Amino acid sequence: MEKTLKNQLTEEILRARTRVYKVGEPQPLQKLPYTEGHYEIFIKREDLGPINAYKWRGAYNAACVHHEKTGCKTVVAASAGNHAQGLALAARELGIKAKIFMPISTPMMKQISVKRHGGDNVEIVLIGDAYDEASQAAKEFCAKENLTYIHPFDDLYTIAGQATIADEVIDADTGPFDIVFLQIGGGGMAAGVAARLKMHNPEIKIIGVEGVGQACMKASIESGAPITLNNIDTFCDGTAVVRPGDLTFEICKDYIDEYITVTNEEVSAAIATLWNTKRVIPEPSGAMGLAGLLKYAEENASAVKGKKLLAVLSGANMDFSKLGMITQASAIGAHGRRYLRFNLDEKKGELLHLLDSIFTDVNVSEFLYGKTSSNVGHPVIAFEAKPARMAQLECDLATAGLSFDDVTQDADIRYRIINYNAGLLKHPSLMHIHFPERKGALRDFLRKISGIADIFYFNYTYTGETIGRALMGFDFASAADHDKFADILKNTSITAKPVDEAAAARILAA
Repeated sequence: MEKTLKNQLTEEILRARTRVYKVGEPQPLQKLPYTEGHYEIFIKREDLGPINAYKWRGAYNAACVHHEKTGCKTVVAASAGNHAQGLALAARELGIKAKIFMPISTPMMKQISVKRHGGDNVEIVLIGDAYDEASQAAKEFCAKENLTYIHPFDDLYTIAGQATIADEVIDADTGPFDIVFLQIGGGGMAAGVAARLKMHNPEIKIIGVEGVGQACMKASIESGAPITLNNIDTFCDGTAVVRPGDLTFEICKDYIDEYITVTNEEVSAAIATLWNTKRVIPEPSGAMGLAGLLKYAEENASAVKGKKLLAVLSGANMDFSKLGMITQASAIGAHGRRYLRFNLDEKKGELLHLLDSIFTDVNVSEFLYGKTSSNVGHPVIAFEAKPARMAQLECDLATAGLSFDDVTQDADIRYRIINYNAGLLKHPSLMHIHFPERKGALRDFLRKISGIADIFYFNYTYTGETIGRALMGFDFASAADHDKFADILKNTSITAKPVDEAAAARILAA
């Protein structure tokens, strides 16, 4: 009798247990000290594995099986990072060669990690601008050279290897769990873990989590067959796949109960949560499951009350340069930061009046302003507060008759573009302004210079330091006012240093 896919997967999961632990150990589950809701959150710490991500499991299991069956001396794969590291580790342990095709844009950090795990057993081929181009090149090379291709997700042995995560969840003394959130790229981990958990406990609820701009599995389930997305968002690069696997589609279709999508900002907020609670910084795709969990819990408070919720922290192989983007996006994702563009009369003291009357108990995290008119000013203020305070703030602004627009997602805000009109200036001076990072310090300074200096440029971002730093432009009606400004500074806690002449000339287009 021909075996069903379920039977085959069940057998291969059992066999995978005997292989994967030759190169890695079971990874722990940890409870998050998260107090926002009436439920418990646990995370599966796959970032602690031998390659700091879960993919060593599937890569080693698949390479081992194919090597045992065919005696192959070389395996081939395409990967943007974690699967490549897993296969490199497998090749070294099995004493075979691995040829790995990676996109040209793959960060050097990931290339170095692949070589570190594989040593002389691995060769990297950089080709194409995205994973799919590298994958196509790898498959063509395999066909030409008659070599074995180790798929990162659409391979029964890869899926079975990833499913060993579920065994460790089942065996944990912190369970049983009510709802499990699994991030999905091509679906290898989600398929294996969901199938194994459901086989053990049919009552457990499995929710698949995808990025808003990557949701190929959700779209495929809704259409009834695997479909290919035309474009994908690559912020969560570990899950940036345009089409789910045929095998993973069939398995996920049977074992995943529900699908939700999360934004990049919500993923960034989940990363911030992990840092704040566990001092852990995962890669974006590594935090996607937790992002889904937090979103689901917020939207379904009654359904999660008193429940145990689990998310897989799937990896922590992130390019360090991405941290700045994540930090900025995290406050937006947590619904804690808004950027408002105000419409004010362009006269001295108007900005100070706004800060004094409305923002007395709200943290200002960014300030962007450039003078473009003699009559109307449009400062952009980013502020942070809990949702209830935000709602009250809007009411306060309306009551005060202050006109504003929410520009949180606008392109000029994302890229910090600040325009100003140099033709309006008389005696401009650009300065580095340093001030104590406490409420009221900068407002006191603005209050003292009101009537003497006209601010034409203001660029400030909260950095977490005890000293606030801003690039500010002041315009003076006369040289005498400039001298008065300097005298005022001497009696404040504010320090001002002129911008280098060459840089100032470029900024002022002088």
